[in-house]
Amino acid sequence: MIGHGLPSAPRATHSPTPTQAHPLYSRPGADGSGAHPAPHSPGSPSTEPVLTVPRRWPLHSSLELGPLPGATPCARLHTRLVLQEWNLAHLTEPAELLVSELVTNAIHASRAAGTQLPVRFVLLSDREQLVIQVHDASPSPPLAAHAADTEESGRGLVLVEAISAAWDWYPQTDGKVVRAILEARP
Repeated sequence: MIGHGLPSAPRATHSPTPTQAHPLYSRPGADGSGAHPAPHSPGSPSTEPVLTVPRRWPLHSSLELGPLPGATPCARLHTRLVLQEWNLAHLTEPAELLVSELVTNAIHASRAAGTQLPVRFVLLSDREQLVIQVHDASPSPPLAAHAADTEESGRGLVLVEAISAAWDWYPQTDGKVVRAILEARP
């Protein structure tokens, strides 16, 4: 389960179905339908995320990574292998790009917060959608930078916005979760 009592050593888990209800798996709307209200601004925190999140995800994989530069390539490789296993290989390219941006941002945010707590990375799918979530130790909201054409970095959230069907974030007591969704239809 994400968010409570996780060991600091890196580990990967695969589970055909989540075993416990958790806010990341279920965020019903006020009417209890599971639908969410109109989208909010991605720059503001969400108590009701814009993503339509089913109550149960049949496919679930998570990985804890140290906030180190080598975490991003590990997360990309994990994504590639999991998507092949789930028969969603057609999502590999956009998913790896989203993972790269979200994990890199999480590493920078966690290090800026002055902590060595792990970055928690989760993939969820119902075979119609793929959700990529990354938890970091910083409570600060994700901010889109306005990079000049000559700069090599600073376009992460702009790419996330362009590639994903939707993205949002929400605060947690020990940081925040940023997540993006891809439609899985080929």
